[in-house]
Amino acid sequence: MLANYFDQAMEIAIYEIIEDDRTYWGEIPGLQGVWAQNKTLEGCRRELREALSDWIALRLRLRLHVPEVAGVSN
Repeated sequence: MLANYFDQAMEIAIYEIIEDDRTYWGEIPGLQGVWAQNKTLEGCRRELREALSDWIALRLRLRLHVPEVAGVSN
């Protein structure tokens, strides 16, 4: 179930290129604080997935709500 949550969250991720320094920025809408930045799009995706993992672990440890993503809950 958690793997499905990760997959759905990454599916709705938004990426853009920051023109000033030619880096990529990624975030997952609805998951405040889950973002990443990297020189390559693939690196940004990798870091975003890691940020998502850390964010979920922290929220679970603190017993905070983890919102649904695309109809999937953790």
